[in-house]
Amino acid sequence: MEIDNFLTAGGIVAYPLLGASIISVALIVERLIFWGRVNRRQPRVARDILRIYPNDPHVAVQRLRKQASLPIARIFLEALELDRPTAEEFRLALESAAQAEIPTLKRSSTMFETIISIAPLLGLLGTILGLIASFSALQIGDVGGESTTVVTGGISEALVSTVMGLVVAIFTLVFANLFRGFYQRQLALIQEYGGQLELLYRRYHEKGGQPNYASTR
Repeated sequence: MEIDNFLTAGGIVAYPLLGASIISVALIVERLIFWGRVNRRQPRVARDILRIYPNDPHVAVQRLRKQASLPIARIFLEALELDRPTAEEFRLALESAAQAEIPTLKRSSTMFETIISIAPLLGLLGTILGLIASFSALQIGDVGGESTTVVTGGISEALVSTVMGLVVAIFTLVFANLFRGFYQRQLALIQEYGGQLELLYRRYHEKGGQPNYASTR
């Protein structure tokens, strides 16, 4: 079935479903690019910083500034750039910075949930509207006649909208769950790496050192 015929068969709800599918694809592409970059670079950057920090904190800060596009780098910098923080202030800075990055990591999740919920309902609405239109053309006593053929074709076309709604919802759901898994994994890594950085800072703080990283800007 050609796209024009497919949209015509889907009825009026085919167009909002087409719009939802376009939005879904655009958001999926954006999230794939984002998570591809984060999953590839962020763990390596965090491990490098944790390795460098005990020996040369200032070099660690400089490297973080070069990777400021990554959430983990912004989180670490929020704490490391404080002016002579206590260990408790350092921990609070890490936690607040991690919370501030959550909207970036969960971006588009609300839109995905909306599309997943509304697409099947739009498909069902299209089917109901198609059935109403089909049965309204049926004339009593004309069984097997021309009106019956119209009804049969109308029912077949009405089901197209349901198929469209389910396809859009399933397609979006697969990627939404994939991105949710990425989010949970990265959140766990941020907590792990943040805890390791806090331990390193506490050890330094207990030795009496309170470097002023803000002066290195």
